Amino acid sequence: MEKIKVGGLMQSDGRALVRVLSAGNLMDAPGIILAALAARGINVELLVQAVDLEDAANFALVVAQKDLEQALVILEGLKADVEARGITYLPDVSVLSIFGPHLREKPKIPGIMFTSLASAGVGILAISTSISSVSCVVEGRQLGQALEVLSERFELPYKALQRPKNW
Repeated sequence: MEKIKVGGLMQSDGRALVRVLSAGNLMDAPGIILAALAARGINVELLVQAVDLEDAANFALVVAQKDLEQALVILEGLKADVEARGITYLPDVSVLSIFGPHLREKPKIPGIMFTSLASAGVGILAISTSISSVSCVVEGRQLGQALEVLSERFELPYKALQRPKNW
């Protein structure tokens, strides 16, 4: 099987996934959530928003594991403001990102990334893409498997970059 050349693979472990569920479909909900977290110095590394069949907004946010407790307190305090019906979380997750150059000219990369992960039994908890990258969230315990299968499938210029966990 031919490897597909990409700019690189970056991993970010020591993270937590927080979900704000069934929020009112308010235009300012993302701003309210992000501003409140930022005011306390909490960086959101990945954010996904989707609207469900009931027209409610659902947010998936990745924060540093060390910031999880504080983020949960903040988000619980915002539940009424964003009309959310629930907040859940999953500690110990990792973000994996494949990046360009010229990733937008290679539309097959996300599909290959996700089918490769699935074939290795790695579950995907959230997906985010941009013009130059495709990222996903996986359970921390599956990080090794994920890195191995992606390294086999893609031609990487170097080993995955690791960020400190900072728990």
